[in-house]
Amino acid sequence: MSELVLMKGNEAIGEAAIKANCRYFFGYPITPQTEVLEHLGRRLPEEGGSYVQAESEISAINMVFGAASAGARVMTASSSPGISLMQEGISYIASAQLPAVIVNIMRGAPGLGGIHPSQADYTQSVKGGGHGDYKLIVLAPSSVQELIDFTILSFELAEKYRTPVVLFGDGMLGQMMEPVVIPEIKPVPIDRPWATTGMGDRDKPNIVHTLYLPTEQLEDHCNMLFDKYQVIEQEEKRSQDFFTEDAEILLVSFGIASRVTKAAVEMARENGIKAGLFRPITLWPFPDEALKNAAKNAKLVISSEINMGQMIEDVRLTLGNQIPIELFNRIGQVPTPDEIFEFIKKQAGEVLK
Repeated sequence: MSELVLMKGNEAIGEAAIKANCRYFFGYPITPQTEVLEHLGRRLPEEGGSYVQAESEISAINMVFGAASAGARVMTASSSPGISLMQEGISYIASAQLPAVIVNIMRGAPGLGGIHPSQADYTQSVKGGGHGDYKLIVLAPSSVQELIDFTILSFELAEKYRTPVVLFGDGMLGQMMEPVVIPEIKPVPIDRPWATTGMGDRDKPNIVHTLYLPTEQLEDHCNMLFDKYQVIEQEEKRSQDFFTEDAEILLVSFGIASRVTKAAVEMARENGIKAGLFRPITLWPFPDEALKNAAKNAKLVISSEINMGQMIEDVRLTLGNQIPIELFNRIGQVPTPDEIFEFIKKQAGEVLK
């Protein structure tokens, strides 16, 4: 039976991965996500799995590539600069159509930045990051419980679509502690006829590769990938609405920022301002139609982010020029509900005259 326990976010990710039947982890320490490695370093051997601390993030992602090719459920975790080093390998894994989970517990950037909470890797993960034409499913949890639930979901989606999935956290989510329920999952045998595990009953061995020298083959391969991405866009968009039905001021926010934004919306409602919150859960595929529906009565949209304004570009692409769209942002720190509420009041005074 599942029970309520107090867990740190990073450790919860590691335990959820084990519950999702992940038995291989390759990574390299970097704050603020190192506890993911530490937890799996203790737990994986107890479950018959393997943890390898690679000599670099570049080595770690290529170890993931190899394990995924052999049909293993595999994960890596890092933080912003480390994820940058993995981009070439991520592109290879996407092209090879291999399931893998990549955890990014973001830190302030660019450069070394700091270990403070950040959402500044949005463009990197949502728009590709590495070379070539490919996309990544990106899930944005807002609590430690969702770190668990979305870690498990990440493995399910990666396996379903044979594609890398990014779990998109931040320094606060990784370090904070909350009561959570870790579900019990019965492992389901998964057929992986594409894995490089020997011929078996096949007529020829499987070969995992990403090189297509004939231009026709390359074009066919990319078209096939994007046919799959189109299916993902149709089937896997996720979002959450809060007081959006009559919202005249709609806030759009994801991850940890959405939690304080929700509190600010409640404060606005208590003060007679019809504010609402739209929370994208999948950053890709971006839930554009759901956002349009949430904004149907809005006179102003505010994108609330912990970066210099990255998701706001997708908000503008979705809503066009029909509604004014403003940015509320902080850098390297989670804003308080009071700060966001004051911004809402100021904007309401100008827009709702």
